[in-house]
Amino acid sequence: MKFYYALLLISALLSTTDLSAFVVSADSIAGLKEKVGDKQVFRVNNPDMQLSPHTGLSRKHWKEAALYLLSGAFDYVKTADDPMHFPKQPGKSYPRDGKPNRTENLEGLCRTMFMAAPLLKEDPSLRLHGVDVAGYYRRQLTLLLDSTSAIYVPKRTKNGGPSQTLVEFGGLSVSLFSAPEVFWDPLPKTVKDSLASTMLSYGNGPTIDMNWRFFNIFIMSFFKSRGYEVNDASLKNLLEKSLNDYKGDGWYNDRPYYDYYSMWAFQMYGMLWSEYFGKKHYPEYAARFLQNFRDLQDNYPYMFARNGNMIMWGRSIAYRIGAAVPFPLMGLTGDSQTNYGWMRRIASGTLLQFLKNPDLLQDGIPTLGFYGAFEPAVQQYSCRGSVFWMGKLFLGLFVPENSAFWTAKENEGAWENELKKGNVYNKFAKGSEILITDYPNIGAAEIRAWCYSKDQGYYQGTENYNRLSYNSAFPWQADGAKGEVAMNYVVKNKEQKWEAFRMFRFRKYDEGIYYRDVVLASDSLVRMNLADITLPNGILRIDRNMSSVPADVRLGHYALPALKGDVKSRTMKVKGYDVHIMDNGVYQLAMVALKGWGSPELVHATGLHPESMKSAVFNVSTSFKPGDKQGAVYATLMLWKKSGEKWSTEELVPVKELRYSAATNQVNITMSKGEPKVVSFN
Repeated sequence: MKFYYALLLISALLSTTDLSAFVVSADSIAGLKEKVGDKQVFRVNNPDMQLSPHTGLSRKHWKEAALYLLSGAFDYVKTADDPMHFPKQPGKSYPRDGKPNRTENLEGLCRTMFMAAPLLKEDPSLRLHGVDVAGYYRRQLTLLLDSTSAIYVPKRTKNGGPSQTLVEFGGLSVSLFSAPEVFWDPLPKTVKDSLASTMLSYGNGPTIDMNWRFFNIFIMSFFKSRGYEVNDASLKNLLEKSLNDYKGDGWYNDRPYYDYYSMWAFQMYGMLWSEYFGKKHYPEYAARFLQNFRDLQDNYPYMFARNGNMIMWGRSIAYRIGAAVPFPLMGLTGDSQTNYGWMRRIASGTLLQFLKNPDLLQDGIPTLGFYGAFEPAVQQYSCRGSVFWMGKLFLGLFVPENSAFWTAKENEGAWENELKKGNVYNKFAKGSEILITDYPNIGAAEIRAWCYSKDQGYYQGTENYNRLSYNSAFPWQADGAKGEVAMNYVVKNKEQKWEAFRMFRFRKYDEGIYYRDVVLASDSLVRMNLADITLPNGILRIDRNMSSVPADVRLGHYALPALKGDVKSRTMKVKGYDVHIMDNGVYQLAMVALKGWGSPELVHATGLHPESMKSAVFNVSTSFKPGDKQGAVYATLMLWKKSGEKWSTEELVPVKELRYSAATNQVNITMSKGEPKVVSFN
């Protein structure tokens, strides 16, 4: 009995004592790992279900999560002179010549500091695998100046342009600001002066008119705070330009896209810059950044699923949890109107979304992909160390321990009372033209956003941006050469290849309907009007083909990964329509062709989905001929439910009647329940 009570006492101590009170050993690191088959995930030890009834995560667990990821990186460090160099992932990521690369070493160094900085702030004596972590980073900063080292960075040449070095030095400056007593203050003055000279050669230099401005801003701001001379006129100019990219409701435009860079760059940098430097030196700019940051809470939290899952959307998606960094930083505002328990629930949910996925790590390092490695989502500017941009989430650990973000009881915010089952909710941001939709029936969030690209680049015009919508429950599937498509149209072009739409223009958001026009990039004679109507269990699409040439067209629903054996499918007749339903054991998807299409086809795919090697999607197709005005209108139901739930007749076919008038350019829709809807293409 005494032994039993001793165990209870130890358990209580472990659940309440801060991580820094324990010596980090091989055993303690092993205790953060949980085996799932031949893979590993993060173990949540002694979850705090009183403080965090939904995730069990407290601030202590966040520190353990940072340690878990940082430990994997330090598996590749044996001495303080070793670069932070990781195994290359096969594919388009750099270095593509297979040779050691100083830039990738710099990425590994600077990005892992996002996790190391908050840990070292509280425990400067931290050692991992026998290596003094603080000493390692200080030694590496010295080696940046050594022309014989594997991480040496020369000064920017007189005519040198912006480069990845600028990006990493910007990130390094964030860490220097965050924990100067660890990384900066102990350095000899000669090293400080040389480091300032090298980093300012980039910070005072040219940049790219997008989120990159913040790299220059942080470099100049840090060294100005330490008494070094910087280009003040350039600093003010970059601040003004960055603020001018704000479009309201928490969204900045990243020239030209909207994506997570608005959050893990503009909003995060703006908030931290204001805290570390701006409030003292440039209070008017800091006040504007702070106001833009405050706008977030009425929009951005609704973009995450009820369980905190983020949407797979936009480039650099391998940065994953970095998307949630605005939520802990809300703790710096002290705003009493913020629901901090919901903000932490979202951020902790996002953290678990990935750290509990057995495909996240390979060789102890996060993969380039979404859950596991996924080549269609990789950009050529990334190397393996790039993934540690996700460590930005842990900069939230600099929010004081007594902040309401850490002390408020976890709750599910709007999902508890505001977002009611049986309904669908839209939030339209006028300035950015972004539509966020919440579906309480399955607890999912969805986004529709800008995409207009004539050409396809590293990410421009690709599946990262060109889907009709992106949903937290259904990560995007890549297009296949045989016409396999999910949540977009593909058209057979003049080269007889299937080409996805990527040149969309927003028209209006009116009466709950989101309107866009689209043109085929390779042939402007192929064009369509698009209208999205969100429903409690999915989407009703009313689209009109305005092409002046014949066109073979395909449209895809969301795709389902094969997670529990093969995806099963069935067909049933409802109100005279063929209803096609698939089920992967987690979700069901249904597709109904109401007008303009042939019968839906179940298309199996291999290697196109981020969650599994095999997947399935419903596609509908038709051959368009100009002049057929009635045949030019396509009406499609794209529906979903959780597996095991039954469908009602009204859920599968909620539309009672459709009437298209070419004279008025309108489609009048009579719903089985609720108000009629009018789609006006005028």
